[in-house]
Amino acid sequence: MNPSPSRRRRWTWVLVTAFVLVPLAELYVLIQVGQVIGAWWTILLLVADSVVGSWLIKREGARAWRALHEAVTDGRMPGRELADAALILTGGALMLSPGFVTDVVGLVLIVPVTRPLGRRLLSGLVSRRLLVATPRRGPHDDTRPGPDVVRGEVIDDE
Repeated sequence: MNPSPSRRRRWTWVLVTAFVLVPLAELYVLIQVGQVIGAWWTILLLVADSVVGSWLIKREGARAWRALHEAVTDGRMPGRELADAALILTGGALMLSPGFVTDVVGLVLIVPVTRPLGRRLLSGLVSRRLLVATPRRGPHDDTRPGPDVVRGEVIDDE
């Protein structure tokens, strides 16, 4: 199944943004910060940012793991816990990459106060993808997948 041209165009823009515009924004911000506070302070700030990010990822990741374990142990569907884990993982990758722009986005995804915003965006994205992937069926459409059902009556010969 080939993606539609509009979908392909959208992914092209996502990739252009991810691989061209974000690094350009990072370079611009790094140069601006370096001009204000100096190159060595900028490097020190980036290293400190990565150390703080690593600590935050470890702390929030452990919390997310405990919450996921509790949900599974209690027999609940761990939807929120899985979303938190995905956001912390993504935020962690962004925090560990050098640059201030990705660090801010990563921080928003990791910090518990702002994570509900990311969770809402993620659930909207997932539900849109599920709605697109699920074919629509009419009320009288009997083309369900699965074994054929033969309607009839069982007669016992005894």
